[in-house]
Amino acid sequence: MKPWLLVFVGGGIGSVLRYFISKTFNPYFTHFYLGTFLVNSIGCLLIGLILGLSFKGDYLSTNQTLVLATGFCGGFTTFSTFAFEKHSLLSAGELFHFSFYLIASIVVGIASVALGLWIAKIL
Repeated sequence: MKPWLLVFVGGGIGSVLRYFISKTFNPYFTHFYLGTFLVNSIGCLLIGLILGLSFKGDYLSTNQTLVLATGFCGGFTTFSTFAFEKHSLLSAGELFHFSFYLIASIVVGIASVALGLWIAKIL
């Protein structure tokens, strides 16, 4: 199968599951998004497991890693990739890059939301 099709299928399944979990659990709390928290936590666990197995060698093929890590986890949550990248930087002893990337990701993410809201407001 073509790599982009594997990512597309995995991402679609992950996105639908994320939507279902968020819609099911988020309404129970007004100041805590339980569904989103669960999705991000599970996604981090899954991407660690998937990539860990992929790094070991014969456990997962390239296509399986594409559909599961890039596709499913990417569609299910982008936080899993974010957490994995931070772990990699820490493991490599890259404290400066870890700190910069962490802070920049949070600041740019929040700023992007604010910018999008501002643009929508002026349209």
